[in-house]
Parts: sequence; C-alpha cells; structure tokens
Amino acid sequence: MNSEKRASLYDRVRGIIKTARVGAARSVNTAQVVSNWLVGREIVEDEQGGRKRAEYGKRLIENLSKRLTGEFGRGFTMRNLETFRAFYLEYPHLGIPHAVRAELTEGLIGVEKGHAVRDLFKSAGRMTAFPEVATRKPWKPGLLHPNLSWTHYRLLLKEDQADKRAFYEIEAIKNSWSAREMERQMASLFYDRLALSRDKKGLLRLAAKGHEVEKPADVFKDPMIMEFLGLPESPKLVETKLEQALINNLQAFLLELGKGFAFISRQERLTLDGDHFYIDLVFYHTVLKCYVIIDLKTGKLTHQDLGQMQLYVNYYDRERRSEGDNPTLGLILCAKKNDAVVKYTLGEEQRKIFASRYKLHLPSEAELRAEMRREVKELSGPSARADAK
Repeated sequence: MNSEKRASLYDRVRGIIKTARVGAARSVNTAQVVSNWLVGREIVEDEQGGRKRAEYGKRLIENLSKRLTGEFGRGFTMRNLETFRAFYLEYPHLGIPHAVRAELTEGLIGVEKGHAVRDLFKSAGRMTAFPEVATRKPWKPGLLHPNLSWTHYRLLLKEDQADKRAFYEIEAIKNSWSAREMERQMASLFYDRLALSRDKKGLLRLAAKGHEVEKPADVFKDPMIMEFLGLPESPKLVETKLEQALINNLQAFLLELGKGFAFISRQERLTLDGDHFYIDLVFYHTVLKCYVIIDLKTGKLTHQDLGQMQLYVNYYDRERRSEGDNPTLGLILCAKKNDAVVKYTLGEEQRKIFASRYKLHLPSEAELRAEMRREVKELSGPSARADAK
C-alpha cells in the first residue's frame, strides 16, 4: 500500500473522530459507538476490500495508531483499532444512515463537510438514535440502540456465539443493565443457566426474545450466583446471616432472581394450632401473578426441607391466595442438593416447588459448565450417567 493511500485513510478517520467529538457533549456514549463503528468500517471496507485480514493489516493499524495518538491522544492504540475493526465485522448492519456513508465515500476530510454526521450525533443526543432508521423498522439485535454504550458493545464482542450475543443485547436493553451488570451476567453464564432446561425451540426463543417468563420453570436459575453478598464459603455459615446479607443486598438479589419479583416480607410467622413456623422470604411474581416463597438452607437439602416447603406452599394457597392469583411457588436455596431426592419426594409437586443451589463466589466459566453438566446427568437419570462414563 503506497503512502498516498495511507494518508487518505488517515484523513477520513481523522474527520470521523473530530466530527464525533462535536456531538459528544450531547451523547457521549452513542457518539462513541458510532465513531468507533465508522472507523472500523473505514479500515475493513475501504482499505481491506471487506476482507477480515490483509497482509499489510498490521502495518496499516500500527501506522494509523501512531498518527491518531499523536493528534488525539489516548484511545487509539493498536488493540483499540483492532477492536473497532472487529466491531464492524460483527455488527456490519448497525443502522448507520446512508447519508453518512455517502459523505465518507465522497471523501469526508474535516468537520466543515460533515453535516450529515453532525445531524446524526444531534439526533443521538435526543435519545432517539437514528429516527429515520427507527421509524422504518423495529429494533432487533445487531442494530444500534442508544441504551447500549461502547462498553456494552466491547463486552458483547467477547462472546463468539451470535445467539448468546443477541440474548445479552436484548436483556441489557429490557432490564436497563449497566455495562458492569451485563459483564456480571455474562460471567455468570446467565444464558447457559437459563438454557439448561430448554429444548431447541426454547433456545431459539432466548436468542430472539430474551428471557421470557411463561411458566414457573422459566423463573428459577440453577445455580444462583450471589457473589455480591461478600460472604465466604464456609460450613459455619448460618441461615440468619445469609438471610440478612440478602436483605442488605436486596437490589442485587432481585437482579439475580430475574424479572417480575417484588419483595413482600421476611420471617413471616405462620401459627398452626399453637405451633409457629417462620418463612424466610416472601415475594410476589408480577408476571406469573403468584406468591413465591423462598427458604434458605446453608447445608445439603433434605426431604424434611422439601416437606416444610410443601407446608408453606399449601398454607399460602389456602389462606393467602386471592382471586386472580395463580398457585403459590416455592424455591429452596441450598448449598447442595440431590436431584433424585427432590424428584421422589415431590412427585407431581415438582411443578410448584423448586430447589436451586447457591454460589457465594463467581465461579470460573469452566467450573460453571462442569456444574451444569453434572446437573444434566442428574436430570437425565441413571442411563445417561452410565453413557457418560
């Protein structure tokens, strides 16, 4: 590649960056996303003819990085420019208006010629992203959304599978996740934990619509990751301390539980013929329209624990359930469980009572995948375990 062509690329990228900074005061996040996508587009489409890698690619990126850093300062390292290029390759149809592309094609050099680009950033500053695109067709994964910052997209690029990436885009927008919260959900394999109990059609729905709650089994994840409590893994942990930590971190706990949970009470007393029982936590699920009772067990789940939960669920169904409420659900959060004990103790009641393990630290991806493989073997029965050996 000759020096004249390198200069042409530099001037175009320089113009994108300077124009982006004009609109950044109004919409820093969206302007940054657009700017980085356009830079990636220039590198991939114009200089590399759409190929993912060219022989001169490294020299091109290195030279561009030096010149941009010299004029604009930090933020244009070789690694960052590689990320911009990857961003364009993974999101080739982000929804940038054709007017912007046209001006770039005609040789956008400076801010003074960037009217379409300035208009783009002004509209983004009004939180409408690109109105001419948004009104033409509804948003879907892969299109720009003003609620996704550059940090969101940078995290999404770490996920290789398109269906999982689409799922996290949808969930981040529906639940207004910060970039930090999305990073936690991705690290905790939120998609994989939900996918554990779903068939092929269910997996396709996850990628297309995100986490939708249609039946009780859609609500609970196993395991539940609760590293936000700051509690150490210890056999001496008592249930009262676990409960207090959950109450102290109720917002984070609600995020881990998922959409639809509303907190009702803690340590609710039931009195039956002079005997007192105390329910650890009571929630109401606004989507399923039912009470959800949560019992905490710091040891291994026993059939007595399941029997106690049956008592709580039956009581709520008979004494607290109102007209329009669906049957009460029970969730036992425990350190360990035996799925066979759950299956044979509950029988048909397994549609109303669930048991999930909790983790007090964020396991590695390998550890979580191993946990889920063990869960699949347990749920599949003895024949599957024999085949797995």
